[in-house]
Amino acid sequence: MTDDQTALVAKAEDSVRAAELLARDGYYGFAVSRAYYTMFYIAEAMLLELGLRFTNHAGVISAFGLHFSKTKKVPSDFHRYLLAAQDARTEGDYDIRPKLTAEDAALAIGRAHEFIQFAERMPGESSRPA
Repeated sequence: MTDDQTALVAKAEDSVRAAELLARDGYYGFAVSRAYYTMFYIAEAMLLELGLRFTNHAGVISAFGLHFSKTKKVPSDFHRYLLAAQDARTEGDYDIRPKLTAEDAALAIGRAHEFIQFAERMPGESSRPA
């Protein structure tokens, strides 16, 4: 893994821990947002393995779908998780009265953990050094 990939994975791990703390304290919208960023950072790290960098969220999400989901390098659910998390993050961050619940936060956090675990298991692609 490159230094940038290592930094992104570390940031993802911090982000999911922050999501858990926020959810525990009832800040479900913010927890969902942090869970999304966990997935986003892992997607960025995986794309770096291909030498790809993007300047916006849509670029990362689209490229992740194209290079990982469509090619079956990752289960297609992961792209769907990323898209759903982005929508929930938008609600949590921008709606003045988000309706996100403890269940929404738990689902997003669980999916964020799945992203980290999958990335760590991928041989030669964004996997954590032993």
